[in-house]
Amino acid sequence: MENQQVGEFVAETFTWTIENFSKSNTQKLYSELFLIGDWKWRILIFPKGNNVKQLSVYLEVVDASDLPFLWTRYAEFSLTVVNQLNSNKSITKDSKHGFNSSESDWGFTSFMALSELCDSNKGFLRNDKCIIKADVSVRKVDIKILEDQGSGSSATIEPSEQEDQGQEPSSVDSVQVPHSSVTTPSSEQVVAFQDAPSSRQVFIEPTDSYVDPSTVKEHDKLPFTPVGKLMDFRGLGKIEKVFIPLLEEVCSWHPSLVECQKKRSRTFIEWAFTALGRVLHFLKTTKVKDMTEDACEHLQILWEELETFKFDLAWLEPSVQTALNLKKLVERAGQVQKQREDMDALEIEVKRLKARLAVAEIDLEVAKRDLAKAAVGFGNDTDMNRELGYGRH
Repeated sequence: MENQQVGEFVAETFTWTIENFSKSNTQKLYSELFLIGDWKWRILIFPKGNNVKQLSVYLEVVDASDLPFLWTRYAEFSLTVVNQLNSNKSITKDSKHGFNSSESDWGFTSFMALSELCDSNKGFLRNDKCIIKADVSVRKVDIKILEDQGSGSSATIEPSEQEDQGQEPSSVDSVQVPHSSVTTPSSEQVVAFQDAPSSRQVFIEPTDSYVDPSTVKEHDKLPFTPVGKLMDFRGLGKIEKVFIPLLEEVCSWHPSLVECQKKRSRTFIEWAFTALGRVLHFLKTTKVKDMTEDACEHLQILWEELETFKFDLAWLEPSVQTALNLKKLVERAGQVQKQREDMDALEIEVKRLKARLAVAEIDLEVAKRDLAKAAVGFGNDTDMNRELGYGRH
């Protein structure tokens, strides 16, 4: 492990050797911790793929829930799966990201095909050993907090550099995406992460209580919330296009949703209605069968985030609570389906055994007839145990 200063950055190379790679039955594997400055990092992989038939590899900030609220750290890094036959054929992918409480890991869901990784002739897996290397450069990130007094003036975001402006996670497997994403606002502030993508700015709602980020759980798999084209919503701000029809519908039913936000800043309004749009989109696009434990926890996080924006949500809460309670129903449905499949399998086995029995009964009847024919003229008084003898002549 190498650690050196590079300009404003502290750079380090960490190499992780994974023994008995193919014998791992866990969904995720974590490397040992390594330090860059006072920050703990580790590599996270999904050896069987993160819902894809690819090796998924991420860089993760360790103990993110124990860090100060609204922490952030900008890093430029590369992840490499080492080719043990020819290092020139190693696969390396580069990224840069502003790590924060919402995205404490970042990397590549589709790093390389599992078929290529597991082909011993390719050189990536030798003697059931896989080697992954991380080259990480970390720079201290200034956090600028702009107070928004709720007077209606728009807060401005002023990143110190533009190198990452516009960078967004994508649903396309080949680009780097966070494998978990949660957001828990706590005060009406606008936070600009310098050197981090502008799309990752966090806008927070006023409250007198402190939200402990350690209460926010990390998820293996979360429903995807779209990041797409922005459109104007009633002159209040830019909202994702996919949310607009849903927001128009509920605002026509409940005008107070718009009225209660008019004295807020434009930035705050955009985030408030984005939070509402996320919940509506989840309820609109998620089926009952999809309400697994992870999905329920994700909806709970979206709901808690939405509640911080002080909408009157009495009309929506019953639908959310009903959805959250579907976990037991889905689990029971899964159990019933499993029992039904077991019963179907037993019925098939019974039919197979009955068919074999029918064939055996036919064979038995044939054997009986053959025996009857063979016994014709064969006396029962024949002593089969007597000596043959040779007689006296």
